[in-house]
Amino acid sequence: MNTTYNSPSSIEYPTGFTRFIIVITAISCALLELIDTTIVNVSLREISGSIGATTTEIAWVTTSYAISNVIIIPLTSMLSDLFGRRLYFTMSVIIFTFASLMCGLSDSLWTLVFWRFVQGLGGGGLLSTAQTIIIGAFPPEKISSANAIFGMGIILGPTFGPTLGGYITENISWHWIFFVNIPFGIIAMFLSWNYITDRLGAVKPRKIDWWGIFFLVASIGSLQFVLEEGTSKDWFESSEIVITSIIFLLGIVAFIIRELRIDYPAVNIRLYKNYNFVMGSLMNLVLGMLLFGTVFIFPLFVQVSLGWTPTQTGLFMIPGALCTAVAMPIVGKMLGSGVNPKSIIITGILLTFGFLLLLGYASPDSNENNFYLPFVLRGFGMAFMMSPILSLAVSGLKGANVAQAVGLANMTRQLGGAVGIALLNWYLINTNAQIRGNMLSYINQFDAVSVDRLNSLKQNYLNMGFDPDRAQSLAYRALEGILYKQQALVSYNQGFLLVAGFVLVCIPIVLLIRTNKNEKATVVSSDH
Repeated sequence: MNTTYNSPSSIEYPTGFTRFIIVITAISCALLELIDTTIVNVSLREISGSIGATTTEIAWVTTSYAISNVIIIPLTSMLSDLFGRRLYFTMSVIIFTFASLMCGLSDSLWTLVFWRFVQGLGGGGLLSTAQTIIIGAFPPEKISSANAIFGMGIILGPTFGPTLGGYITENISWHWIFFVNIPFGIIAMFLSWNYITDRLGAVKPRKIDWWGIFFLVASIGSLQFVLEEGTSKDWFESSEIVITSIIFLLGIVAFIIRELRIDYPAVNIRLYKNYNFVMGSLMNLVLGMLLFGTVFIFPLFVQVSLGWTPTQTGLFMIPGALCTAVAMPIVGKMLGSGVNPKSIIITGILLTFGFLLLLGYASPDSNENNFYLPFVLRGFGMAFMMSPILSLAVSGLKGANVAQAVGLANMTRQLGGAVGIALLNWYLINTNAQIRGNMLSYINQFDAVSVDRLNSLKQNYLNMGFDPDRAQSLAYRALEGILYKQQALVSYNQGFLLVAGFVLVCIPIVLLIRTNKNEKATVVSSDH
């Protein structure tokens, strides 16, 4: 594919108010998309009761969004060149906004699932295109600042989602978690059409790689389904999981063969010949696992084991995300001034390790004061990891390759999140059963501690006026509740420590990254 590249010096980058509007438009749209990946999670119970869906069925509201999201993200570069970046980005905003309206108006499960799928198609187009727009608004020497701005959106979106969803659901109605997107979407449409420009040097594909798109949809869609539904369906004990896993394997092989054999691929996987892009992709996978995995496990931990409310949980996580927002520009300046990216990433890994280590030693008496320091460490740790990794993923690439790399990097991070949640879910379920069995062995008539606790509970209920049989029954039920909280606490502690060990294993991967000590971390880009 022939593409004309402009030298960096010949490109006129937007400045002042124009750049400000472009960046605000792009980051706002990315935030909308990322908030919607998690905003629904805390409202599923209310939605299922409202539309008459079972617990199993309602999971499709999140699964359909995740599947369409991860399918469209790697195709955004091709679609931007096909329709023009300005038109494609604006249409993605329109699709996302209209689908949000229809989600809020839905009165049946499968209507809601369908419009969530459509919403994911629009949202996926916003995410990767927003990053290329932000990168294109800055000259190469300020590329780290551009990635820092986009990184703030990646952190803030999943963090604010549950808080916003819980508040709206508790105080208004679950319908408004979708309606709230509409005014922001309308403003974004206007700004996008008036300020976003097409990419310089973009060449419209002379042919559409329909087979490549088909194989991508089949493979990545199946993989996302397996990761989303595997735990609830008991993994390979389910024929659905087995069939979709086979579709994934056949589809991904066919996709790779197809994309390597034609000269107009839907997704340029030849980028994986670039060593640092491969390293960046691996780190993006890890980043997704940490970002979405910790957002998944911490709310469960404090709500089940410590009795926090969903709103309390969400509000507590915001200061940590703000620490990331503060740290991102600092990291961007460090990268721009020539600090070795590997040193910054390893610092981020150690800070994140500290966060997980402290959480791994939580006790039943832990409260908010015990978690402030861990979440400050997480906030700074994620910033120190994210910005260099975002830059690494597109380092040294030009023109259309930058957009392709951005799409693949975002897809990898989203898949990493799905992998992290699936693995943690599987681990917690299995660990819970094992820990429960171990704890039950100590609760018997020959163990003085458990007998004293049971008698104490029974006496409390007798003092409240219950008859002896009823008091005995309530005492056993209370003891079961104590056991459940204790086993959950130990399971979550072990989960945090497991992830902490996994984070340290990433250090050798970082050391394999190739950097030029005499050059600042920059990217040559013809995006504009």
